[in-house]
Amino acid sequence: MTSLKRPENDSLGRLEKMRATFERLRAERIRAEGEVDRLARELDQARTRAREEFGTDDEAELRRLIDAALSENAKRVEEFDSVLREVETRLRQLGSEP
Repeated sequence: MTSLKRPENDSLGRLEKMRATFERLRAERIRAEGEVDRLARELDQARTRAREEFGTDDEAELRRLIDAALSENAKRVEEFDSVLREVETRLRQLGSEP
């Protein structure tokens, strides 16, 4: 004998599947909201620290400060390299003198 699917049984099954999906999505939303709150606090803390350490929390200004520091660092490395070569040259000259 063939059993006929009853529409209400089919609907109940679909509702149960949808309930599981709903609960999963609800849990994900709650986790995401918590993550947003945590990240917002971290951003506020980072901005406060940037203002304390660098006098600004403006991203463009911070980027400019970083670029300037990198440029200054490269310049100082070159200067140090030049001084080392000069010292090395003088030492060789002293070593070759009688």
